[in-house]
Amino acid sequence: MIYDEIMNGDQKHLNHTDTVNLGSYYTPEIIVDLTYFILQKNVPSIKDFTILDSSCGYGSFLVKKNIAKRLVGVDIDEKAISEAKKRINDVDFIRQNSLVNVCRKNIAIENNEKLIAIGNPPYNDTTSIIRNSIKDISAQDKIDSDIKTRDLGMSFLLSYDKLQADYICVLHPLSYLIKKANFALLSKFAQKYKLIDGTIISSHEFSDTSRGMAFPILVALYIKDQNGMTHDYIKNYQFKVKDGGFFRLRDFDTIVNYVQKYPNKKYLNKNDKPVAKFWTLRDINALKRNCTFIDSDTYNTVYVLMEKLPYYCYIDIFKQYADKMPYFIGNCDVIIDNEKFSEIKECFIAQSVHTNPILKNRFKFRDIPNAKLKIDNYFRELLGTRLGEKYAKNFN
Repeated sequence: MIYDEIMNGDQKHLNHTDTVNLGSYYTPEIIVDLTYFILQKNVPSIKDFTILDSSCGYGSFLVKKNIAKRLVGVDIDEKAISEAKKRINDVDFIRQNSLVNVCRKNIAIENNEKLIAIGNPPYNDTTSIIRNSIKDISAQDKIDSDIKTRDLGMSFLLSYDKLQADYICVLHPLSYLIKKANFALLSKFAQKYKLIDGTIISSHEFSDTSRGMAFPILVALYIKDQNGMTHDYIKNYQFKVKDGGFFRLRDFDTIVNYVQKYPNKKYLNKNDKPVAKFWTLRDINALKRNCTFIDSDTYNTVYVLMEKLPYYCYIDIFKQYADKMPYFIGNCDVIIDNEKFSEIKECFIAQSVHTNPILKNRFKFRDIPNAKLKIDNYFRELLGTRLGEKYAKNFN
């Protein structure tokens, strides 16, 4: 009943700009329950702990009764804190910026209290070109310098370390861990905490984000650990997927082992003769938004040499199939089975030349009988052998 009142209350008091800047997307009950299931499964004597949600909003993670010794909610949003106080009893609510002057004293938590950080902190990449015009970049200047990163969610993870949380059970984009550059930004956190449980959910679980492209969010449980974790640990970690199955980064080879992702003009030799131009590559979700082969020279141009053309044709065709790929690999580089690809690379080249206007005007390539069928079978096998038949069915 309490949760229903929270979720049906006036949660839309923020306009669109403030929602983006504060990263305020409210958490469905099913995800709150999943978070507590993971927590209770892994943390012994949870009633001996103080549970802190330092971006609590309306308090959806603080409605569980008799689960912990003490519950504390902190948020910068005065309206949200005011409403949370009206709806939930037995919680210590504090209106404060959780990323400024971070310490236990400022949120009334004693040094001897055993602490669990919980919740769905904002994740808002202030360097992103998407919706950058409505983001309040200056807000980053208010964050403690030792936890300031390009993303608010990463800053929250670093803040839990400053608070010396014993466990951390929060939602954040899977990309924080699987992308090496992001993981490096969290090095101080990774040196002291280890992922011990993790379930991937879709961003479409949140009604406010259901209109855009789905991306993977991790319901993650970390334990304070003097050995921490490395990126190799993450590559070998088997993530559960909420809708069924598992995902492990190590199980996939990616295109970055075979081609240049980023502009490469300065690396070309004077004798190199590019045969095509390609748009800068990022992850699979970026590929869905961006073009592949291009005609023009831009700061994003990757120049393609003849010996690498088959791989870029592969990426071009992969884009055509990208919407059939499971959402949870969206932040990965383009996946490939190089051995199987090599056996039918002519099919990918022929299909790319046939369907891409830029290549069609530039190359002549013979038709390959049943090329599309062979490509369908390739992707079906690529996913089926690693993720299970459930995800291969999209290619039937």
